[in-house]
Amino acid sequence: MQIFRYPAREQWSEILARPVFDSTALFGTVQKVLDDVRHRGDEAVREYTLQFDKVAPESIEVSAEEIEEAVKLVPVPLRQAIEMARRNIWKFHVEQLQDLPEIQTSPGVYCWQKAIPIEKVGLYVPGGTAPLFSTVLMLGIPAQIAECKQVVLCTPPGKDGKVHPAVLYAAKVAGVHRIFKIGGTQAIGAMAYGTETVPKVYKIFGPGNQYVTAAKQLVSLRDVAIDMPAGPSEVEVLADASANPAFVAADMLSQAEHGVDSQSILITVSEPLIEKVQEQIAIQLEQLPRKDLAQKALENSKIILLQTLNEAVEMTNEYAPEHLIICTQYYMGVAANIVNAGSVFLGNYTPESAGDYASGTNHTLPTNGYAKAYNGVNLDSYLRKVTFQQITKEGLTNLSNAIILMAENEELQAHSNAVKIRLDEEEEVFVRESSHRR
Repeated sequence: MQIFRYPAREQWSEILARPVFDSTALFGTVQKVLDDVRHRGDEAVREYTLQFDKVAPESIEVSAEEIEEAVKLVPVPLRQAIEMARRNIWKFHVEQLQDLPEIQTSPGVYCWQKAIPIEKVGLYVPGGTAPLFSTVLMLGIPAQIAECKQVVLCTPPGKDGKVHPAVLYAAKVAGVHRIFKIGGTQAIGAMAYGTETVPKVYKIFGPGNQYVTAAKQLVSLRDVAIDMPAGPSEVEVLADASANPAFVAADMLSQAEHGVDSQSILITVSEPLIEKVQEQIAIQLEQLPRKDLAQKALENSKIILLQTLNEAVEMTNEYAPEHLIICTQYYMGVAANIVNAGSVFLGNYTPESAGDYASGTNHTLPTNGYAKAYNGVNLDSYLRKVTFQQITKEGLTNLSNAIILMAENEELQAHSNAVKIRLDEEEEVFVRESSHRR
């Protein structure tokens, strides 16, 4: 772990650089797989599943019987935990439903929006080193609230050719309609283009490795929308002398155990805290089953000592972390000045893992500094806002001078004529009616 003490401002960007793999280097390889899936469908999917996952499931799609069998295999305490998480995620996201009132922008001019669910969405949930059933909840529940007509999920099968029971159980309670045993690039291709078995979707959600990231970037160029750019997961802890060193160390390690490319950063104004956190990391690391992964991730991790909290906030906004934990005495005042972060956790008793699982907020968040421009997945991610307008004769008359002048000054005569012809028609009707009366 690298330690930087009072770095000059011109060094900040170099210090905050992420250990990001350049997925563009994979585009050639990934594009070949995508093209193959586009042209050969299920056959290509099966071949790549055997090649990459070393397994050949009897059926690409998970059957209803498999789901029911999985439900029985999930221990009751875990089901209860998943239910608590489901309930809180639902509560938080359902409150994001908004009334979109009709607005009269000027006399006779009525405008409004209507929120319409994206009809077909695809959810990707990685397999690999851990069954990420929490991600199923985070992606599936907002789609359920939005009332998307078709929600499909792709996740790689295990060595037994099956999907982890907890993943299937989470998919059931999150309202996923169809589940497929497909991972990696071939899963993204199947959802983007459709196959004989997998339906084509309009938007793809979910994290993944560098191959999945590259595949999502490529299909988003012209074939399907995606949730956001993605990269390795990351956490920043912003702390002062009031922070509990054991808590800080635990938060940094909880991020590090995601994978070797994860990044944990501590930005602090307290020099004594640094040594205490390092001691706690060493103690807690020895107790982790995923010690080797976490240890490698810590090689990319950094501790940065600054003079003031104002500097710490400025550096944080420059870094734009996916997860930000603020452990300072007056954390609400610090948080008020944070403008770039995916999700913020306040105080000594708000660990990132609460947001990862059960507090209710979504854990699918922008990484790699994209928090400067993107938000995490929320209910709006599954909705489109379609605008409507209705203009009366009086309303068009009131707007006509402005529309005609603007259109003609942009040299778009047909735009101007579309207004004039309506006004002229009204004048002609008035003249004809006046003549008839005389």
